[in-house]
Amino acid sequence: MEITDLISLDSIVPDLKASSKKQTLQELSNYAEKIIPQAQHDILDVLLERERLGTTGVGHGVAIPHGKFPGLDRPYGLFARLDQAVDFESLDDQPVDLIFLLLVPETAGADHLKALAKVSRTLRDKTVCEKLRGSEGGDAIYAILTSASPSSHAA
Repeated sequence: MEITDLISLDSIVPDLKASSKKQTLQELSNYAEKIIPQAQHDILDVLLERERLGTTGVGHGVAIPHGKFPGLDRPYGLFARLDQAVDFESLDDQPVDLIFLLLVPETAGADHLKALAKVSRTLRDKTVCEKLRGSEGGDAIYAILTSASPSSHAA
């Protein structure tokens, strides 16, 4: 699974405005409603329920909120860079400014895990994150995300 399987230029939000974790998830749900056939409040409910299980703030300013939905035909991603970092109750207690939202079919199973692993590997790369934070606009963010291939560093 590649990042290009998850996102398109339309699913990049270069300057999301939010002042809290809940507001961030609400705004992400608003954008996600435009790319998947689900209502904003249903998306938000799934994301909040997942956060109750444990934070999706993985550290180093990155969060990967995710959820499963019946009726989706494939995994969908949405990337947002916050204009100001927010407290996301992250594992390292650092505020979050880079978020990759992942929404997958209810029956995704291994595909869900593959997508999460790919996103996690990509956003664990400090150089990629620095480029994302310093980039101008959605086109540049999309290019950085889709050209990043941390798996080639690992082997």
